[in-house]
Amino acid sequence: MDLIENPPLAVVIDLDDTLFPQGSYLYGAARAVGRAGAAAGLDPIRLTRAVRRQLVAGSDRGGTLDRALAAYGITPDLAADLIPVLVDAFTAYRPRRLPRYPGALDALLAISARYPVACLTDGNPTIQRAKLAATGLAESFTTIVITDELGGRTLRKPHPEGLRQAAETLGVRPSDLVVIGDRPARDMAVAAALGARSIRVLTGEYCDAPDDPAPTAQAPDLPSAAALLGV
Repeated sequence: MDLIENPPLAVVIDLDDTLFPQGSYLYGAARAVGRAGAAAGLDPIRLTRAVRRQLVAGSDRGGTLDRALAAYGITPDLAADLIPVLVDAFTAYRPRRLPRYPGALDALLAISARYPVACLTDGNPTIQRAKLAATGLAESFTTIVITDELGGRTLRKPHPEGLRQAAETLGVRPSDLVVIGDRPARDMAVAAALGARSIRVLTGEYCDAPDDPAPTAQAPDLPSAAALLGV
């Protein structure tokens, strides 16, 4: 295997649906929105379900709460007053604990014992840091790069700036990295953009997405990806 014979100098690992099931966070965040809606006179169970249905349809499409309120039957003029309150509830949600994928922590520790490791993740920084705290994984990384902190949504993967920043912080060239993630259109694409190698893990919402672009290697989960790196 090329990754063992020619190992990287450092590793970059995605967070959502690579280290933990993103759905576990979204499930709780939808309940927080439901509770906020109840304070405005909405049925919390019905609103929670409407939000979850939109999240299942695509968790990063944008406009999730707008579509959920429309499905609930709220008119646009009333929705305009509710949206800021519900967005605040979604953003402020802080899970005490989030489940990691089986073996993910041990695999991450094994990788970090051999290589400098960066977490490269997209999203609202407050939310992403809450996820890292709730999974108990934050201390296992050499550095954490949240692309939205570099310049907002426009710098999310596959924009190369986040990976470039991770490489610089780790003290290596981007081409000396291996990127591990679950989304070809983001994780594999950002690796390809800077000449890094990549391992796709088949976990989470996008496990059935086509290999476009194709990864250097593929693994069912993070422990199997760690084995490809010889750890």
